[in-house]
Amino acid sequence: MTAGVVTGEAVALDVRLAHWPSRLVGFVIDAAVQLFLLIFANLAVAHLVAGADVDSALAVSLTTLVVIVIGYPVAFETLWRGRSLGKAAMGLRVVRDDGAPERFRHALARAILMPLEFWGPALLTSMISRRSKRIGDLLAGTIVVQQRVPGRTGGPGIAMPPPLAMWASTLDLSRMTDELALSCRHFLGRQYELHPSARDAMGNQLVAAVQAVVTPPPPPGTPGWAYLSAILAERRRREEWRIRAAARPAVAAPPQNFQQPPTAHSAPPQHAPATTPAPPPGPFTPPQ
Repeated sequence: MTAGVVTGEAVALDVRLAHWPSRLVGFVIDAAVQLFLLIFANLAVAHLVAGADVDSALAVSLTTLVVIVIGYPVAFETLWRGRSLGKAAMGLRVVRDDGAPERFRHALARAILMPLEFWGPALLTSMISRRSKRIGDLLAGTIVVQQRVPGRTGGPGIAMPPPLAMWASTLDLSRMTDELALSCRHFLGRQYELHPSARDAMGNQLVAAVQAVVTPPPPPGTPGWAYLSAILAERRRREEWRIRAAARPAVAAPPQNFQQPPTAHSAPPQHAPATTPAPPPGPFTPPQ
């Protein structure tokens, strides 16, 4: 089951909602950890307040209970960006309704209501809610999404597609910014976590943005993922070449007709400049 999420930049995404069985297993794991911490803390408190009056011992025990029951989820979800031990084990994450990371106030609202919900209302509202929300999610404005999908692997990363290797050596990458390259890298790394329609829309936007600053255009029939992968792989190859060239010891002064070495984003002299249009690419093998 997916849900439409509109980000703060008015970009519509589809995310995979977590269903109540996986959320229930994650809750059981967290509850087991909290129970272990509570037993250990009570033993330590009993040792520390031995000989104290009953009221003082009760106050310390109640404080310990609140810290573990409320502080455990708040601390984990705030510092671990929406995950606890149970959620991480089940591949779940809490995010805001707009897809942004969960913050302290959202985690606190969810944690305060959990003791009032875990005995039944949380499961009931998660089953009948269109976005699988419990009462704490409704109050905090959050949803729980499924990040790890069985049977899916990562995208093509920055590996060079073999049919595009010769074409990539002719690219002019001088106008491609680090921000655009980082956006392409993030997309390729997370594209299979997105709904197909959202993945196609974001991929087309990035391809258009890259084509506006990178020349020549890709050969006809090049898939978007292969085009972006070739751009990033060639950019990395040139950067590695530049670093290796800069690390070599200085030699005698070059003659007057010596050409300056290429910049960070111009093609290193491994390949001769292309004098004819690039041939159509061979068959591509998309990542499984």
